[in-house]
Amino acid sequence: MKIRHILPALTAVAALALVGCTNTDGVERTTADAAVLDGIEPDPAAVELLPEEVRESGVLRVGINPNYPPNEYKNAEGEPVGWGVDLGDAVAAKLGLEAQWEDMSFDSIIPRIQEGALDMSSSSFTDTVERQKSVDFINYLNAGSQWAAAVGQDVDPEHACGLTVAVKATTVQEQDELPARSAKCVADGEEPIDILVLDQQPEVTQAVVDGRAVAFSADSPISGDAALQLPDKIELVGEMFDAAPYGLVTPKDSEMTRAVQAAVQSLMDDGTYLEILTSAGVEAGALTTATINAGEN
Repeated sequence: MKIRHILPALTAVAALALVGCTNTDGVERTTADAAVLDGIEPDPAAVELLPEEVRESGVLRVGINPNYPPNEYKNAEGEPVGWGVDLGDAVAAKLGLEAQWEDMSFDSIIPRIQEGALDMSSSSFTDTVERQKSVDFINYLNAGSQWAAAVGQDVDPEHACGLTVAVKATTVQEQDELPARSAKCVADGEEPIDILVLDQQPEVTQAVVDGRAVAFSADSPISGDAALQLPDKIELVGEMFDAAPYGLVTPKDSEMTRAVQAAVQSLMDDGTYLEILTSAGVEAGALTTATINAGEN
């Protein structure tokens, strides 16, 4: 699926309904005003760093797995939206390009970048040392993991042995955090954590709402959004942990990496970046410098 669009402003309403092929949770959230994105002027220094073939194409091919609200998800028309999409559109504008969003599974994005089928991804990738072996990350947000549970459940992430905990497939929580917690339970002579792995974050949240799981673990912006949208059903439990940077993904050691870094820094310097984050309520994780491969775990 390839989509070119300018995002409209959305208003927030609270609801949860998994809606067919759109992969949305049915909640419309506030994102950056269209006028902000429309007003972005290309940064000549960033444009100059682009690979010639990308600059001449006029298009930035961006991979996305849009089922991770509020960062990236789909609206009722099936278009990718969210503050992560706003940021991707803004980076494209700074580079004098138009973002062409390509919807795919999360675990296929890095291989597609490696083979040259994508120029960038804006899809809530945590910058890890292991992933840095394959691609580069232009860091744009500090986030961590955060548990959320059904309201009234007595859940402690540090003592979750024997409980059913939901998680989205291929995330750091599914691949690293929960297996490590479960292994510790077994080593301590307790029951392992029953890890309920689901493909989409709205399904993960719904599993807690309908009682199939007592809690879920996700990136802190995602857990915080669930608690905000469903205050009578979902609440945050425990503290945020394992803080690490999100990064826009680009080909390893490439001209594209330097161009995207320059574009993000330009957005930080002119205030557009902070406006995008503030519109979504995630400004607490804002950075002032667009680093490359700052993840240390």
